[in-house]
Amino acid sequence: MAISEALRQKVREELPEVKEIADSGLRERVVEAWAMALDGSSFRAISEIRPSGNPNTPPLKEGTQADHIRGVTRLAMKMADELVAMFPGLKVNRDILIAGGLCHDVGKPWEFDPKNQARWKGSPRAAGWPSVRHPGYGVHICLSVGLPEEVAHIAGGHSGEGELVVRSLENTIVHHADHAFWRILDAGGLLERE
Repeated sequence: MAISEALRQKVREELPEVKEIADSGLRERVVEAWAMALDGSSFRAISEIRPSGNPNTPPLKEGTQADHIRGVTRLAMKMADELVAMFPGLKVNRDILIAGGLCHDVGKPWEFDPKNQARWKGSPRAAGWPSVRHPGYGVHICLSVGLPEEVAHIAGGHSGEGELVVRSLENTIVHHADHAFWRILDAGGLLERE
């Protein structure tokens, strides 16, 4: 798979928080993860993906999937900053937290891809519906581009699948930031409801 530099640049533009990662190698692997995920899908940008938690849950009334990724990452950073300021003994790996926040939904291009959704819906007993949810596929993407296991753990355990493992500190923060994002916007009337 030959991923274009234009696709990588699009990821950098959609996820400017990637610049907050101090480790340049980690920063570039986050970009590569999203570029690989998009390249293997029908999407050319994160903002083209339905802005919802799952393919069948209420989407944002305004905003994009990129806004969700950024919002979760920013909430996670603020939560960590505030708690570390109050409790200096809390040892949060900031680079892992940011990379994990940015990659927590890196599997969504696979799960949300209209071609995959149509295929799975057409024959759910063949490979399932979906065959693999975005957390599991996100682990695959993260490990394929050489992201640390700690980041893959966040991609794989930020959602319901995380109830089956012991979440790391950084995963716990991203998990709560992700759930807070959807719950708060729903309470504020910013999700489309029928």
